[in-house]
Amino acid sequence: MADQRTSSFATVNPFTGETLAEFPALEGAEVDARLDTAGEAFGAWRRRPITERAAVVGRAAGLMRERKEQLAQTITMEMGKLIAEARGEVDLAASILEYYAEKGPDFAAPEQLDVDEGEAYLVDEPLGVLLGVMPWNFPLYQVVRFAGPNLVLGNTVLVKHAGICAQSALALETLFREAGAPEGVYTNLFVSHEEIERIIDSPVVRGASLTGSEGAGAQVAERAGRNMKPSLLELGGSDVFIVLDGENLERTVGAAVAGRMANTGQSCVASKRFIVLDEVYDDFVAGMRTAFEKLRPGDPADESTTLGPLSSEKAAADLADQIRETVEQGAELVTGGHRIDRPGAFVEPTVLTGVKPGMRAYAEELFGPAAVIYRVADEDEAVVLANDSQYGLGGSVFCADVERGRRVAERVETGMVWVNHPTSTQPDLPFGGIKRSGYGRELSQLGMREFVNRKLVRVLPPDAELRGIAG
Repeated sequence: MADQRTSSFATVNPFTGETLAEFPALEGAEVDARLDTAGEAFGAWRRRPITERAAVVGRAAGLMRERKEQLAQTITMEMGKLIAEARGEVDLAASILEYYAEKGPDFAAPEQLDVDEGEAYLVDEPLGVLLGVMPWNFPLYQVVRFAGPNLVLGNTVLVKHAGICAQSALALETLFREAGAPEGVYTNLFVSHEEIERIIDSPVVRGASLTGSEGAGAQVAERAGRNMKPSLLELGGSDVFIVLDGENLERTVGAAVAGRMANTGQSCVASKRFIVLDEVYDDFVAGMRTAFEKLRPGDPADESTTLGPLSSEKAAADLADQIRETVEQGAELVTGGHRIDRPGAFVEPTVLTGVKPGMRAYAEELFGPAAVIYRVADEDEAVVLANDSQYGLGGSVFCADVERGRRVAERVETGMVWVNHPTSTQPDLPFGGIKRSGYGRELSQLGMREFVNRKLVRVLPPDAELRGIAG
């Protein structure tokens, strides 16, 4: 008899609107069985030498590179990423796994402390089973930056992927299994949002990480806090792109377009608010308009396409509504602003100016091909405007004087700031934000310090003087 359960896990091609596959959600006892398996797997996994755990993660990276084209085609089919960018995501994800396979054992090595008598050191111990709630916009990258360091450390992971990325989710689970991860070490969960709270409540689960919306992040953080469990959140962003001079303006505009349009603008760290000094403002706006109007929509699997669809029809409709209402509130529409008259979840590349407090585009994150450009008189005004945001993920500063760029960057209230480059990501650089963009850090050595017991071991000789005890 066919499974009658409904599920939000489905592959719907955003270019064609065709539903290609659907997957039933797990419920009740099925979820509990997977939790129990992950819990049982943790005991054996943590006892394996860290070099063996790292080798499994390294083999997963190798399999990912071998299956690059297949994985890239799946990403493009599920969420509409341009095929060249999908291949780039596979490379980035593999490089993260390779990084932790190589560096992880040293990162987790005992750390000696300087004490006046005997010995003291810190030991990094895994916490146990972790839940990762993942988004759709980077189906591989955002999973492996959670899973890679934690698997090397000795934690086991449960991954609840986004509903539209079911086939990417299954491909990742298969990949880790074939790399040598025992059953329960990496587990994909097709579960409803309602099941997530029950999973966090489970005594088997020892921590939760979420990359996604503010609302979902608040729910996960509240539930984890109620259970006295650590959490990590990487949420929305409205990254600033500050332009302080007109030197090499062609490169600056090119960087602005790349920073805004990568992944069709569907990135938490995409450049979204362009803050430009008065003397270069008009030329910058003209350059952005020209570049945006050259982008051509089409099949994201076609190498020649320069504008892909958004991830879903709802995503396209929501962005179009934000733009329309902002213009109705008094903003100037320089170019774009509408749905494209063709099948698929397309929105015209859009440039808005004259956006003021109270307008939707001033405070809200625009998740798609829409840029807001502001004119300011000087760098002080630029910094004030940059920091007038509920978000604090990333940002960038462009100017010929590197020391000036550094000075302004240090005044921007975000978790990351890049000078003369749009906000980006590398395995060896920490990634994370402040304010309503979340908390905690992924990648680099810090990525192995979020779900770990940094246990102090203090060793003294048997005749050591007994000292006062405080707690």
